[in-house]
Amino acid sequence: MEKFDTIDQNFHVDTKIEKDDIKFYSPLQPPFSIHGVFYEGDRYRRLPEQVARETSPGVLGLHAHTAGGRVRFRTNSHYIAIHAVLDHIPKMPHFAITGVAGFDIYEEIDGKAHYLSTFMPPFHVVDTFENVVNLPGEGERDYLIHFPLYSEVKALYIGLEDRAVVSSPAPYPYQKPVVYYGSSITQGGCASRPGNAYENIISRRLGCEHLNLGFSGNAKGEERMAQYIAGLDMSIFVLDYDFNAPTPEHLEQTHERFFTIVRKAHPDMPIILLSRPQCKLDEVWTRRRRIIEQTYQNALRKGDKNVYFIPGEELMKWAEDEGTVDTVHPTDYGFFSMAKVVGDLLLTLLPTTK
Repeated sequence: MEKFDTIDQNFHVDTKIEKDDIKFYSPLQPPFSIHGVFYEGDRYRRLPEQVARETSPGVLGLHAHTAGGRVRFRTNSHYIAIHAVLDHIPKMPHFAITGVAGFDIYEEIDGKAHYLSTFMPPFHVVDTFENVVNLPGEGERDYLIHFPLYSEVKALYIGLEDRAVVSSPAPYPYQKPVVYYGSSITQGGCASRPGNAYENIISRRLGCEHLNLGFSGNAKGEERMAQYIAGLDMSIFVLDYDFNAPTPEHLEQTHERFFTIVRKAHPDMPIILLSRPQCKLDEVWTRRRRIIEQTYQNALRKGDKNVYFIPGEELMKWAEDEGTVDTVHPTDYGFFSMAKVVGDLLLTLLPTTK
């Protein structure tokens, strides 16, 4: 088979899906639109491999996890199938395989996204799986597919009825992305399925493009990462790596520096600072919260009028003690709480960033 990023949309895919009229497409070709990831080398990635390599071995190992990745398109097909080739699929006791390696599909009607189903991988998936979702209703509609949160996607093919119309979806109202940088929580651990990561919830609610730069256990406020993010064309930046800073001293040495690098490149852009999403903080976690708040207060004293701070207890105010699976990683309920709080603030900021 030809290289994935050069094949024609009418190529053949060996499939066991029982549809006589199925035709497979590459979502890398128009009229499909890819968001939050791009194709480089032999897989989808969230940032260039060279930048990941220059940041840390951990970021290099995670940068091709497709958290925040989406494909959008419009069709009147009566079903949508996927044939996915994955790599590096971790199996964890506290994280559903649907969140780790599944794909969610939503129907978008009049600017509102409605969950339809999940393309579920078998639990013992090794690298390849396929699935099909039969669609209700008739006529052309916009569809959104969320990529997995904790797996690498080497190839994705989308199967539709052979005679179906395929066209471009309605564009996002806010096309300049909100960029999120942070820990495993930012990456989406442990949402039960990709659509329930808090950034994805916000994106559907507000109609905003976004980029997920969450690196599980490996968001440590590196200067190289700050420089890369500072170079992005974005509407809003959300900074949240409290959980991954090894010590309070490390957080203190890196947090304001990270903020300053991004702020220098984007003097008027809204920047939101988050502390870890927890309701009950011990002495160490309280100290870390104060460090983050100090970055915020220092910015205010310098006249910064577009910096915001959301403490972790506020992020979890809707879920409270029921918001995590292990006292750290949010459940869907916890992610809903985060999405509600951060999303409400973004709602007031996005109209000024078009």
